[in-house]
Amino acid sequence: MSQNPINAVAANIELVARLDIAGGGQVVVQDGIAFVGHMDAPHGTTIIDVSTPSRPKIIKEIKLEDTLSHTHKVRVAGNLMITNVEQAQRHLLRRGEALPTVVAALETTLQRSPSDEEIAKALDIPVGKLDDVRAFLKHGYNDGGFRVWDISNPANPELLSYVKTHGFGVHRFDMDENYAYISTEMDGYIGNILVIYDLADPRNPVEVSRWHMPGQHIAGGETPSWTGYKNRLHHALRVGDELWASVWNAGFRVIDISDISKPKTIGAHNYHPPFPEPTHTALPCMQRFDGRRIAVVMDEEHQHRRGRLHAFMWLFDVTDLDNIHAVSAFDVSEMDSPWSRSGGRFGAHQFREKLDDTLVYATWFSGGLRVIDIADPSQPNEIAHYIPPPPPGFPSPQSNDVDVDENGFMYLLDRNIGLDILKFDNNLKR
Repeated sequence: MSQNPINAVAANIELVARLDIAGGGQVVVQDGIAFVGHMDAPHGTTIIDVSTPSRPKIIKEIKLEDTLSHTHKVRVAGNLMITNVEQAQRHLLRRGEALPTVVAALETTLQRSPSDEEIAKALDIPVGKLDDVRAFLKHGYNDGGFRVWDISNPANPELLSYVKTHGFGVHRFDMDENYAYISTEMDGYIGNILVIYDLADPRNPVEVSRWHMPGQHIAGGETPSWTGYKNRLHHALRVGDELWASVWNAGFRVIDISDISKPKTIGAHNYHPPFPEPTHTALPCMQRFDGRRIAVVMDEEHQHRRGRLHAFMWLFDVTDLDNIHAVSAFDVSEMDSPWSRSGGRFGAHQFREKLDDTLVYATWFSGGLRVIDIADPSQPNEIAHYIPPPPPGFPSPQSNDVDVDENGFMYLLDRNIGLDILKFDNNLKR
């Protein structure tokens, strides 16, 4: 490994520019414009002119009106942009829903009113977050959903519609100019499901259909075979007449949408257990490998415990959807990052959701960006990497998402602070 002058750890990748914007959850680039969805309010969506990658220029910042939601995901297609609306601190507040039960149990055990410290410990949340939990339990949350924007003038987006869904709202999603494939909680279901919306009139998106795993539709009499929210849709990506759905601790599903009004599961694979980290993204490659169809599947480092496997990347043979099987796996050693145990997450998270050649661009939290050549699916080979230095005030980088433009420039987004614009150096040989 080589160290560049700003203490990044890099091989075969050079820094072109860095923009110190608030941390983000997703970056997409279209026609020389980068769109970033931010993790935390008041930052909503930032739109950046990257037509000259060495001189990125912010042309619009969409701010949020309060701190109840975040809009950390963004997608664009043609002149439409969609941003999610999801409850901020949703995992913490989900645990906080047990507060009345926990208080009652502590009162019985202690024979007195418990302190905030005792309540927070029982809920496994920071004591300073108890006021947020109490406010949520008092007022609820009704803002979850997604917004549709006209970006024909990206410096002045026009809000066309705001579709409210249910519960904690919308997480990651896919879209094209015709439909939005939304991962959201909905009334009567446990965990996120898929809801498809027609965008023919973007001022009034219309629900077309829903898809869920058996057991999720509790209002319809179904009973989940799992506990809590372990099995749920993370997001589904469209490939022709298929949707490739990552479903967290249930692996992934392939959904036939040749009749988009009637989504139908045609393939399923689950490797949990024994593998502990949940499935984040699943997507087949556009090309065939010796006649075989290969899918890239990424698990997310979520709640890692020492001694367990870190999240990593899989390659699956999906030629026959009735016989899905692993071909190989790719992992990054803790020794490959000086910040792997400095604090923050280490392990896989996401890859660029376009597999149009043999390169996979994968974000690895404190392992940075890894570029993996899968020309031989049985032996994935890393050809380049770039680990930014920790942002000021943070113990490690947390590389969260990446996109690549038509000229090969890479846009690496940190979930805490910063967007790095990168390129392969001249010494790279594939």
